[in-house]
Amino acid sequence: MLLSKSLKIVGGKKLQGSIKISGAKNLALPALSAGIMTSENITLNNVPKLTDISSMIDLLQYLGSNIEHIDNVVQISTKNVVTTCAPYDFVSKMRASILVLGPLVARFKKARVSLPGGCAIGVRGVDMHVKALIDMGADITISGGDIDVVAKYGLHGTDVVFPFPTFTGTENIVMAACLAKGRTVIVNAAVEPEVEHLCLLLRSMGAQIDGIGTSVLTIDGVNDLGGCTFDIIPDRIEAGTYAVAAVVTHGDIVLEGARHDHLRAFLECLKCAGADVCDVDTGIRVAMSGDILPIDIETAPYPGFPTDLQGQFMAAMCLCNGSCVIRESVFENRFMHVQELCRMGANINVSDRCAHIVGVDKLVGARVMASDLRASAALVLAGLSADGVSIVDRLYHLYRGYEAFYDKLAGVGADVELIS
Repeated sequence: MLLSKSLKIVGGKKLQGSIKISGAKNLALPALSAGIMTSENITLNNVPKLTDISSMIDLLQYLGSNIEHIDNVVQISTKNVVTTCAPYDFVSKMRASILVLGPLVARFKKARVSLPGGCAIGVRGVDMHVKALIDMGADITISGGDIDVVAKYGLHGTDVVFPFPTFTGTENIVMAACLAKGRTVIVNAAVEPEVEHLCLLLRSMGAQIDGIGTSVLTIDGVNDLGGCTFDIIPDRIEAGTYAVAAVVTHGDIVLEGARHDHLRAFLECLKCAGADVCDVDTGIRVAMSGDILPIDIETAPYPGFPTDLQGQFMAAMCLCNGSCVIRESVFENRFMHVQELCRMGANINVSDRCAHIVGVDKLVGARVMASDLRASAALVLAGLSADGVSIVDRLYHLYRGYEAFYDKLAGVGADVELIS
């Protein structure tokens, strides 16, 4: 697939209409990894077409999986896995590749996985994954950028207490525990909807998991897991991004399939900022007519304000009638979009983990460069609201997490053009 490098945006267009929200990337990726844990077939519906999904499929195929991806349906068969080594060439493309670690060790008692890559938004170590696997009986060495894991006699259940909720750590250890001997209790587990639905997927494969949707998960290991068919939930971060598009363009957009219960904290902040937010039969409607009001926010693990929507919300606050503070408490290096927003006329000063924003009457079109997935979305939103023409470069970041973003924006009236 040939991917355009940049997006040209003529700002100032009011966006109106409906956008169908794609399947959640952050559920589809661990769901694909879960396919390693059974020799039977897995069918996943509503899988988005993203470069991160393609990267995970490439990795699974390298391991020996037989995968078909037709439209938004993925069928996985890992009956004939040929290697338990996930090399750097595959893993360096995205952090989520670490999610093959738990399934490989659980089923095959060994794995070698290179330390993962992905967005450069701060330290996201795998130390909690490693400690939990050691507590479950694995021998681990880390050298040359590889994590080498051997569980000669298989994994065994134990109590895993995370010092703070870890999204991928919870997913990795839940999957590992499903085939471990005995009972595993995970305390301070992440409670994101994607973690909840991964547990539901595993349970549909025959896993014994209690406490789904809470911060304490109890997993009783079973000898093997079976196949299943499972639907991927709508992507809450994609939905939130297009909700902000309605706000910054003073538009009116229906987010088809979006779930209010997965976005409560974010949607409450949009309401406080002056947006009209309501549930409709097909999803959530977001409309904006008056001034954008300033509101202070602080990112936090779910169910708090999502760090993955911080940059997009900042794009709206750049246009607020007043001043506000955005505090980033999850990642220490997630303000890389600030400099580019300032190139478009935003008034933002960063101190430590706080961005102090004074709203301006308008942003002005400029050429800007994306630094990571969510920063690229923030810059697109700024361009949609700006006077004149904006060009967002390094668009490959956006392809990692937004399916058909160009078509979806154009479908609600955005003046956008993909350019080389």
